[in-house]
Amino acid sequence: MTAWSLRVLPLIVNAMRDALASRALALTIVGVLATACATAGTDAAGTIDAPRATAAARAETLGPVPAANAATAATTPGTSVPMMGMDTEATPTPAPAPNYDELPVAANDQAGVAQQLALIDAALHDASVSGAKLAYLGHLQQLALGRLVDYPEWRESVLAGLSATARAAVAGSLEAGKQLRSMGGAIPNRLPDWKIVAPPPIPDLMSYYKEAEDQFGVPWQYLAAIHLVETRMGRIRGLSTAGAQGPMQFMPATWAQYGRGDINDTHDAILAAARYLKAAGAPGNMPRALFAYNHSNGYVNALIAYADVMKTDPASYRGYWGWQVYYPTRDGPVLLPIGWTKV
Repeated sequence: MTAWSLRVLPLIVNAMRDALASRALALTIVGVLATACATAGTDAAGTIDAPRATAAARAETLGPVPAANAATAATTPGTSVPMMGMDTEATPTPAPAPNYDELPVAANDQAGVAQQLALIDAALHDASVSGAKLAYLGHLQQLALGRLVDYPEWRESVLAGLSATARAAVAGSLEAGKQLRSMGGAIPNRLPDWKIVAPPPIPDLMSYYKEAEDQFGVPWQYLAAIHLVETRMGRIRGLSTAGAQGPMQFMPATWAQYGRGDINDTHDAILAAARYLKAAGAPGNMPRALFAYNHSNGYVNALIAYADVMKTDPASYRGYWGWQVYYPTRDGPVLLPIGWTKV
């Protein structure tokens, strides 16, 4: 563990201690993104190496926040969390408007999580919510979903408290996370050689997805789902364990065949991903095309689930844009914030 990770881990523990208290690490982290994923970079034999599939199994859920000017539903720090099989719940205590410069904290009870998710859904459909506030809300959404992974007995009551649109988005995101976790794999024993950067603005990314869709017929939602799973919308700069590169994680040999321009350029990489998917059968057979990108049924199912969420409600992309990079370690999940680099 690096000196940096030892400094930042207490912050993560404060933000996530309740989620980590009574569930296994694998459930809490939900897939570090498929950053080490095979993607279009499978080898000539069509195989995918275990470490790449491994990384895909841990970064899927870890919570959201309430709307920009609404109070959070997080409970008072230190409030106990109900245990499996017990009816007693922590009493939610409304908190003041969030400080967007601090880490978000998911609520400790079912009603609080439902309120947070409802507030986030409203914010995602409010065009005036953007920038740091939107990123904070996306991060909180990630964490609130993590609560439902850690406490599956809360799921039905939380979903019942949401609108039909929000309910579908939450259910779809949880299913995607479940599929990524099904890929399995060991917990890494060291932090990655990555640099974490801010993602491009949403308008820029949407223009790239739509351009690729216009040229190759691949629905933009699948490109956005790949971008989310592979590098959290481009936050990760660095090689995967297999040597894949760039925001859409191409192996150099695959890039040489399907890429145009710079493998690390977001625009060029998104167009290359669409070009590759088209050659692999998209849009007529999206499961086949996605399987060519990464030879894992769990990966394919996860991308389809994310894409379906965005097809049903395009505004859900705004939440995914705010999801952060959490990396699993034997000491617990470590948040790799924007600006982080291994030292």
